[in-house]
Amino acid sequence: MASNNKEQHQESAIEKLNSNISSSAEKIAQNRKVIFWVIGGIAIVAAFILSYFFIYRNPRLNKAFEAYNQVEINAMGNDSIAAAEYVKVADKYSSTDAGNLAALSAAEAYYNSGKYTEAIKYLDKFSTSEDVLEANALVLKGDCYVNIKKYDDAISAYKKAISTAGDNSQIVPRVLLKSANVYDEQKKYSDALECYEKIKKDYPNFQLGNGTTVDAYIEREKARLGK
Repeated sequence: MASNNKEQHQESAIEKLNSNISSSAEKIAQNRKVIFWVIGGIAIVAAFILSYFFIYRNPRLNKAFEAYNQVEINAMGNDSIAAAEYVKVADKYSSTDAGNLAALSAAEAYYNSGKYTEAIKYLDKFSTSEDVLEANALVLKGDCYVNIKKYDDAISAYKKAISTAGDNSQIVPRVLLKSANVYDEQKKYSDALECYEKIKKDYPNFQLGNGTTVDAYIEREKARLGK
């Protein structure tokens, strides 16, 4: 990603520097003072970077994970307390992995407490490069919107979840089922039918979990549409 480009850029810069330095012994002698200043400047920058990582960044990361783990231990089973404590970690350590994870955990705890607007706020603070985790976070956001009856926003979140999940057979049919339920609530039976038919076509082994087959839902939607 960006780090690879940065490394390539650094390598080319180093190669250029080596070429310039070795081009002429006379040139080095003439610019000795400048070179010493450059080397001294590089040393200062290197010392600053090392100080940042070992004095500030790494200890901060450790504190962030310690704070997150402490919430995991102390607030187990109490979503209201967990949400409040996760929020503290998420806000204080927002630029760390632990703070990012705390934002997702806060959202889950808020959702379990029925505080859907607060859950959405912290889902918006969460980000990840893992597709499965991102898809599930989007599903949770969609569920929050359903509970506050913002159905268009829910469908939007579900569509993003499906797009992110790709062809994941554990996520996509489940989200299609959720989408169909929302479309039914909106009386958009044609859209609901499309969801059910996609489940049947692309995920024939998906179990609805209530003893009803997807064919029954397809027939219901067709009846509603007069087909």
